[in-house]
Amino acid sequence: MMHTATLSLLLASAVALCSTASILDNGMPVMWAQASTQMTDLPMKDGVVTPDPWIALNRMSFFRLMVNATTPFLSCMGTNATDGPMWGLILQIAWMKTSGRYADPTGATTCGLKTGDTMCISPQSWWSCVNYFVSVLPFLSAAKNGFLGENVKVQMQAHKSVEGYCTTYTDCAAAYPDAMTKWDAFFQGLKATHNPPLSDAEKKDTLLGLYWEAQMASLHASAACKDKQSHFSPAEQSFANSWLNNAEYISAAHFHSSLTKAAMYIVPLPSRVLKAGDNAPYIADLTDDENRTLATSYWINYIDSIMGGSLVSSWKKAMCSMETREKGREMMEQLQINPSYGTSTFVSIVTGMSGC
Repeated sequence: MMHTATLSLLLASAVALCSTASILDNGMPVMWAQASTQMTDLPMKDGVVTPDPWIALNRMSFFRLMVNATTPFLSCMGTNATDGPMWGLILQIAWMKTSGRYADPTGATTCGLKTGDTMCISPQSWWSCVNYFVSVLPFLSAAKNGFLGENVKVQMQAHKSVEGYCTTYTDCAAAYPDAMTKWDAFFQGLKATHNPPLSDAEKKDTLLGLYWEAQMASLHASAACKDKQSHFSPAEQSFANSWLNNAEYISAAHFHSSLTKAAMYIVPLPSRVLKAGDNAPYIADLTDDENRTLATSYWINYIDSIMGGSLVSSWKKAMCSMETREKGREMMEQLQINPSYGTSTFVSIVTGMSGC
């Protein structure tokens, strides 16, 4: 069980981060206040909701609508609307936009640039592409499962210059069946866990398990975006791969990605796209927290690679019960907020773990 002092430290650190982070506006993700609160706020044609997923505010709107719809089913997570698990993805949208990762990395357009359309999301960006899978797919599933209204039909707008992205539930289910099946399981699970005899702790762990299975299935499906990494510097590509690898650890521990908890991980991410020659922890125009987060991420990814993936495999095997997952979450939080909790300590503990 997490000690009270440790929990207080985590919350205090998150609040401190939230007060200064550019991805937050009055304690909430940027664009949240402007996001749609009703499906009728989105474009509609012939009775079909037709949002443009290449506008940042629309992707944020997807999550505001999903949060509004799912919060009544998430009392086991906490008493606040910001206690649900989708806030990590919401903060990702805010971070990708403000850090310039939604912008066109090829330089062919001004999409997403401060000198262009700041709400534009470039389909040429690897980050934009990966984020499509964790924002559009769950939104289509939520609509299919009745969370966004009765018999609501949704079709994403498709631009002539944008190819290779599914736009309807049927198309996405055909192209990425594992991801859509697991998002369906999550939304259906929200209703199922309202029934006894599960305790709140069991409901929470079950729902977080379903949620992370869906999110990871979307990330695995986003392997289709791989070619777009070449538009970025080697430093940014290395960071992107570390970012994906870190998700494996977080998901296995059933991380409770509430707004406060998720902020600890996302606020210290690099506030700009990395350039050739950037070498953490010695990047002058990034903060100490950003440099340390990058260096820690690189180090764990490097160790896992030279161990042939056995570090993450050991971690996943150990995260096989509610008790070990709770300990795992505490370890990862310590690694994130406590400079004295070295990466070598983390690796030594993980390699010494055993499965249930």
